[in-house]
Amino acid sequence: MYRGTAELPAFNPDDDHDPLPPAAEQLRALLAEADAVLISTPEYAGSLPGSFKNLLDWTVGGGLHEKAVGYINASPMVDGATAAHDTLRVVLAYVGAELVTGACVRLPVRRDAVGADGVITDPQLKAAIADALVALAKHVAARTHSRSAAD
Repeated sequence: MYRGTAELPAFNPDDDHDPLPPAAEQLRALLAEADAVLISTPEYAGSLPGSFKNLLDWTVGGGLHEKAVGYINASPMVDGATAAHDTLRVVLAYVGAELVTGACVRLPVRRDAVGADGVITDPQLKAAIADALVALAKHVAARTHSRSAAD
């Protein structure tokens, strides 16, 4: 899990070179190590939150290209975060991420489904999130197997 969003400087292509700002370097290193990425982002002002779009901008030079990616709704409404997801799909296509359909789901997360500690308590919601994770993991396993077979 990446927790350095607040430390990322505003993206500027002129700064996208070695040495990278430490937070951007950490982000790219985590992405390089990951087999897949699961994103959950709220919608803000009809799109992605600016800080999250900034994070995605730092991945253009490396990090999400050909990476298996899924996303989950982080809105309490069934159709919430639609604009954010539409924008996210555009950006992920631009950076060359591999969207895993079964891991791209709209699961409304009601406030009463989350405990005071921030952990989801609703069993049906937990199961649906697990299903998305399983779809992502199966995709990665199948891709890894097919690449191994090709070698």
